[in-house]
Amino acid sequence: METRVTPTLLAAAAPALPHTSSNGQLLVAVLLSIGAIVLLITKFKLHPFLALTLGSGLLAAVAGAPFDKLLSSFSTGFGSTVASVGLLIGLGAMLGKLLADSGGANIIADTVLARTGPKMLPWAMALIAAVLGLPLFFEVGVVLLIPIVLLVARRGNVPLMRIGIPALAGLSVLHGLVPPHPGPLVAVDALKADLGVTLALGLLIAVPTLIVAGPLFSRFAQRWVGPLEIPADTTPAETVKHEKTPRFGAVLATILLPVVLMLGKALADVVIDDPKAGVQRFFDFIGSPLIALLAATLLAMVTLGRAAGFDKAKISATVGNSLGPIAGIVFIVGAGGGFKQTLIDVGVGQAVSDWSGKWHISALLLGWLIAVLIRLATGSATVATITAAGIVGPLAADMSTTHAALMVLAIGAGSLFLSHVNDAGFWLVKEYFGMSVGQTLKSWSVMETVISVVAIALILPLSLII
Repeated sequence: METRVTPTLLAAAAPALPHTSSNGQLLVAVLLSIGAIVLLITKFKLHPFLALTLGSGLLAAVAGAPFDKLLSSFSTGFGSTVASVGLLIGLGAMLGKLLADSGGANIIADTVLARTGPKMLPWAMALIAAVLGLPLFFEVGVVLLIPIVLLVARRGNVPLMRIGIPALAGLSVLHGLVPPHPGPLVAVDALKADLGVTLALGLLIAVPTLIVAGPLFSRFAQRWVGPLEIPADTTPAETVKHEKTPRFGAVLATILLPVVLMLGKALADVVIDDPKAGVQRFFDFIGSPLIALLAATLLAMVTLGRAAGFDKAKISATVGNSLGPIAGIVFIVGAGGGFKQTLIDVGVGQAVSDWSGKWHISALLLGWLIAVLIRLATGSATVATITAAGIVGPLAADMSTTHAALMVLAIGAGSLFLSHVNDAGFWLVKEYFGMSVGQTLKSWSVMETVISVVAIALILPLSLII
């Protein structure tokens, strides 16, 4: 089950920070701390973990916390966030590593592309990216997919942007809107949203958003960027074949298993609506994020690892190797949780709640705007999601289950807005496609903005219906 941090536990873990600061003082504290985090990350190239730690201390100090308690809330928030989210990130990394090393990603790509005509290639690449984007982190998905994109463009004589943009859009939409990616997971935890409902609504928003920002927008991106020369010295890693490979059906079933289990839990909660019923308790257990991802990872060891000819030692090594690269992500996410808890304990969340009532602005739009501003400043979608979730968290306290989930999606959509030169993803895409900075801004950056705007344009009216 997902770990929840109750006020009682917080009080026991660390003394609460004072709430005697005025709203003006809190505003100054927030602006200074976020400004410091932005400056440390962008100007001084400090690791986000250290920047968030120092920013939390500055926030507490300016808000008037006693010197000996400057980082008490940070420590509490760090521990609770890592306990609830870190395990899921680790299991997701294991599943993604098994998918990549076993050749499962190749099987998905080859099978879909073999049944697709030239006109449908942009749609096929969007589908492949969406399926692979469920268990894979964005950067891993880019490394896996871009060589396939280059290979398909070369073989089919298709403009690179026509299939490259749909592939990037598929990965980015899933990364920002759909658990179990780190950003949505942290927002779900911070806002106490239901993960199954968030997953279902996230997929509902993701499909039309992907269609607009992927295959449809790629037509405009191709005109704006012009013809691109496909790097001739690129040898796609995906062309390397294993002697034994998993079956397409087994790969697809393994990827979709956690999604099906979590959606099953959400459906059971709606249909049965009796926490004491044995059937609902069963679905609540198998559909909890930890159990769902654990089941998929264990299944992947057989359907992906063993099917690819891996022995027990190779499977163990593959799983172990997946954890090293995510250590930085876990620490950043944990530090974001600490910063979020500091925001809450000094009273920033309540102040934002008071301000939003006076401004008469939609809470969902407010969450999106805050995430947009932090994304533009830091370049990090994860930092934007974590910080925005901490600031608007109290607004979700009285929300319905569906609206809390939509708040998660609104923040996730804002965190994708206008990737530019301070985002590592910007340079990753630029180098892989061999584009200039201007071409990358016209394609990748605009695509990210389209995703963000289309998503919030779908979320706001949906909040009036459900």
